[in-house]
Amino acid sequence: MRVYVPLTLSGLAEAHRAGELGAGPLVAYAVTPALREWYLSDDLEELEYAALNRAALASLRLLAADPAAARRRVVVAADVPDGAAAADPDRGLDPAALGEVRVAGPLPLAKAAAVHVDSADAEADVSAAAEALTAADGGDDDAQFVVDGAEDHELLWYATQELPNLV
Repeated sequence: MRVYVPLTLSGLAEAHRAGELGAGPLVAYAVTPALREWYLSDDLEELEYAALNRAALASLRLLAADPAAARRRVVVAADVPDGAAAADPDRGLDPAALGEVRVAGPLPLAKAAAVHVDSADAEADVSAAAEALTAADGGDDDAQFVVDGAEDHELLWYATQELPNLV
């Protein structure tokens, strides 16, 4: 199963030093039954892209909580055994938890398939989105427009061999 783990650049650097994304359980995003139902598609590539975008939003939340972090969203795509990730049944109906899974146990960085990171061009929009996130969550349409502006930037794809250059 492919999971998408939201991080920050400093979190990615720490994962690179430690050799793992975390000891677990980790919050990640994947193609879950709820995501399939919400997205209304049978195309696995489209569904994985939706899960990646959910992880990018979670990365933005990490940035909003850490003002010192570089203003770039980071998502690590990793492959785990099918039973290693499960949706939280208590959050199944929560729209904010769509596609969210918990990965049990440690997740070695060697399981990473790719890393997705914002380009430098996205930093101003990502920074503004991180600042507007709380207001957007509260229903402010203008703030939601700013948050959506970060989504206009596609995350760049990096091979795992490029990780040392990213951190």
